[in-house]
Amino acid sequence: MTSSPIRLPKGVEPAVSLAGLLLLWIVAAHLTDDPSVLPGPLTVLKIAAQEFASGQLQYHVLATLGRVAAAFALAMGLGGALGLALGSWPALDRWISPWVTVFLNLPALVVIVLCYLWLGLNEPAAILAVAVNKTAMVAVTIREGVRSLDPQLGAMARLHRMSPLARFAHVIWPQLWPYVAASTRNGLAMIWKIVLVVEFLGRSNGVGFQIHLFFQLFETGHVLAYALSFVAVMLALEYGLLQPLDRRSRRWQAAATAS
Repeated sequence: MTSSPIRLPKGVEPAVSLAGLLLLWIVAAHLTDDPSVLPGPLTVLKIAAQEFASGQLQYHVLATLGRVAAAFALAMGLGGALGLALGSWPALDRWISPWVTVFLNLPALVVIVLCYLWLGLNEPAAILAVAVNKTAMVAVTIREGVRSLDPQLGAMARLHRMSPLARFAHVIWPQLWPYVAASTRNGLAMIWKIVLVVEFLGRSNGVGFQIHLFFQLFETGHVLAYALSFVAVMLALEYGLLQPLDRRSRRWQAAATAS
């Protein structure tokens, strides 16, 4: 007789895991024993609180979040549409796939510099540079999702004469969701990092701009305060939005398998 595994309350494992990472930071800061190299969590928290009280932290975080949202929407829209087309029409995929490969391997820094040179140091150039870097990756992921669609479910939908909208909502979308979720996670992680580079090179606000400023001043604590503040926003999106959507998708898949 095998004993059933102990189930911890929801959210305990991520909290304990993050606490372990925090403990590792504390130990590393203690061993370094130099706040100018690696300040401890309390020091960084105090800096973040000071920046928040002055209004600077939320101003720059919101500026970066706006660029992330705009570039993410553009990349997911263009990349998703391209991925659906490439996965649905193999002939088109054979023609366009080399282009996608080129953009997949084009360094982000090159795209950013070219956009700034061609369009100027402005907001559209910054958002376009970030979106171009992510669109190809989204297209490849969604293309693989379209290729993996179950043909039997498609045949069943046609047999029941489902409308194109209903077929997409109830047959195609639930199967594509894991690929969309993967694109979303990778997209958010990559896009906000590229946004920081864009802000570092050519914007007058945002987390990347502040990191550039405090890098010049050798203020490690301020660099960590701004970087970790935005990481906290991304963690909130992950656990507050993406994981609940993932659980809903898995419930659909389990119900489809059981039926």
